[in-house]
Amino acid sequence: MPLPLLWLGAAAASIFAVKELADDRKEQQRKRRYSRDAESYSALKRHESPIATYPTDLLSTEEKVKPEIGSLVCCGIGGLLEHTGIWVGDNTIIELDGNGLIKPISVHRFTKERSGKNIFIACDSKAKPIANEVAASRAQKQIFQCLDYHVIENNCHQFIWQCFRPNDSNLSTFKELNIRLAKLFDKKIYWDICDC
Repeated sequence: MPLPLLWLGAAAASIFAVKELADDRKEQQRKRRYSRDAESYSALKRHESPIATYPTDLLSTEEKVKPEIGSLVCCGIGGLLEHTGIWVGDNTIIELDGNGLIKPISVHRFTKERSGKNIFIACDSKAKPIANEVAASRAQKQIFQCLDYHVIENNCHQFIWQCFRPNDSNLSTFKELNIRLAKLFDKKIYWDICDC
């Protein structure tokens, strides 16, 4: 009989945790609406994250943003990981696929084989996409090339970062990509729903 009670307790704790996260996200969005000053990365305290809001299909995001050429986009994988790509216009995203192929794909295909239902776009506090047309051009020049893909050492995040900063040191995680982008653009990163 104690096992069902344990399950009920775990379920209640999970519901409470999700509600707390949702409340935190609403508060972050409220602050963002009422203080649209430029939140810079350099002004952050040492312990603060440069990522103001993470991409998540679980919690609502009020901002919907049109992508610009060179915008960084992402979607969820299994509720635990993110897959990144770069917007190049005409409903097209360039990605590094898990087989190592750099390819252009449609918005629909970007999320089709992944668990995330939304595409998110990296933005600043004013809901302006963090974008770089030169990065988009670099991505386009690599279409149909095949890289030696590795889930940690040479993944989609590394490919995207190399489009922004060729020949820079390697990175392996979504968090590290966000930290470097925040430093590069001197802005906190908000992941808003892509209106594409």
